[in-house]
Amino acid sequence: MHNDSRQQALARWLDTVWAGAASDPVLIFGDASFRRYFRYQRDGRNEIAMDAPPALEDCRPFLAMTQAYQHVGLPVPQVLAQDLEQGFLCLSDLGDQHLAGPLKGNDAPYWYRKALAFLPTIATIRDSELGSLPLYDRALLERELAIFPEWLLQAHLGLSLNEQEQTLWQEACEVLVGNALAQPQVGIHRDFHSRNLMVVGDELALIDYQGALLGPISYDPVSLLRDCYWRIDEAEVEAYAREHFQALQQAGLLDATVEFSQFQRWMDLMGMQRHLKAAGIFARLHQRDGKSGYLADVPRVLDYLIDIGARYPETQALAQWLATRVKPAWEAACAR
Repeated sequence: MHNDSRQQALARWLDTVWAGAASDPVLIFGDASFRRYFRYQRDGRNEIAMDAPPALEDCRPFLAMTQAYQHVGLPVPQVLAQDLEQGFLCLSDLGDQHLAGPLKGNDAPYWYRKALAFLPTIATIRDSELGSLPLYDRALLERELAIFPEWLLQAHLGLSLNEQEQTLWQEACEVLVGNALAQPQVGIHRDFHSRNLMVVGDELALIDYQGALLGPISYDPVSLLRDCYWRIDEAEVEAYAREHFQALQQAGLLDATVEFSQFQRWMDLMGMQRHLKAAGIFARLHQRDGKSGYLADVPRVLDYLIDIGARYPETQALAQWLATRVKPAWEAACAR
């Protein structure tokens, strides 16, 4: 169904559900998936309609995680109406202010701490009404890493790896996958960053948690602290990470024998796995889906990989290769 006809179908559905009391839905944004979000008014209030074409998006994990998060008191949108057959949902409106804005202001420490404070609770959510959360296993970690050579290197930059580079890449992937699997596995949001936290007054609310998994304990904190869209000073990253590490130990989620240096290594290498995936996805969104806005974030992501990779003997070769081969190729492509 073409987008416009989906919008018409959505309008008809809202009309039926709310007995004519809802205004026409107005598109506010689509995200990096096939979902789109509309705003409409009803009884003097704004509400959100989500359009998730059933052939492309499954709403059930979103509904199941909304319920699981609500159950433990996490702030998530309310589901007001649903039609899974058509792929339509009505949600309470959390407004338009992402955390991305306030993180650039003087109150950033307040917001970082508020966001990180959700994670010990999120970590305890290991299942939903659909059963146990899926595992962030080796197969998924490897599949995500493969997006980088396929989409950023080959499709976008036209780089094919020689035998030596192939070996370097495989060895680096093994280090990153091993690091992820060695950590305590907890409930993770899996996309915990400044654009998926909504500011509502002086509180925060969570969105976009339908990909929740059982995965590495450092995954969510590093997603926020080394955000693909916004970079803070590494001394600040370390200070927040240290506080978070203590909170995890106090909550009994991290064994008392784990030292901060170990947690930091987990987090650093986990962030590298995530950034390689993100850089590949940003290229894929441009190449395959015609969404080019994310290309602007690739240099930041490559810089993280180069800077953090240089910290550890096992990732230094990867960092150097990214700095001497991939980044120059990126810059040359941008100049064309």
